[in-house]
Amino acid sequence: MIDISTTVLEIKTKGNTDIVDITDQIHNEIIHQRFEEGNVLVSVGGATSGITTIEYEPGLLKDYPQFWEKIVPSDIPYNHNETWNDGNGYSHVRASLQGNSMTIPFSEGKMLLGTWQQVVLIDFDITPRIRKVVIQITGKRER
Repeated sequence: MIDISTTVLEIKTKGNTDIVDITDQIHNEIIHQRFEEGNVLVSVGGATSGITTIEYEPGLLKDYPQFWEKIVPSDIPYNHNETWNDGNGYSHVRASLQGNSMTIPFSEGKMLLGTWQQVVLIDFDITPRIRKVVIQITGKRER
């Protein structure tokens, strides 16, 4: 029998391409809900944040924001800023390119990630926020 469980985590962020490792929280939810095998969907609400995987280590925590600054600079004019006067036009573009969700398979209660691969929330907005991350697990529970 296939079951579904949905949980919402609230994650505090610092903004400005803050990268938060949420791997353990997702894993803990799979274990807490007693799932053995299936898929976990991780999704963040809001138009200025994203979800991806990365090796969560000091070098990449510097490289990734620098990468975004090169491809979607924060210091150029954005029409969004003229509309809303909020200064976060680049945050919306970055989040759109990053994507706000991903699905990860798991087996024996463990996500099937690479050795150095962690699931991260990235907050591209210009101010700290509390982000709501949805963890939706679909699969078989322990018997």
